[in-house]
Amino acid sequence: MKRTSWVALAVLALVAGFVVYSSFTVGAVHCEVCVEFDGREACGRVDGADEREATAAARTNACARLTSGVTNTLACERAPAVKSACAPR
Repeated sequence: MKRTSWVALAVLALVAGFVVYSSFTVGAVHCEVCVEFDGREACGRVDGADEREATAAARTNACARLTSGVTNTLACERAPAVKSACAPR
């Protein structure tokens, strides 16, 4: 094999290793957010690096179960949460 092939293979292995490692790291905060939209309710649970990130992701997950389309999704994400709780991991 040529030297450039070995270098490319090494870089690929490093990137793959980073992806696997980062997928196994646990977030610092666990949040649950429940949202009511259009007469239905859903909850999303997410681990995140901080409370703001985890809360936003949990709201997005809950709204994804309740809506379809950009307009309804944006309206759902602006709706007040029925329940919102976060705890450190």
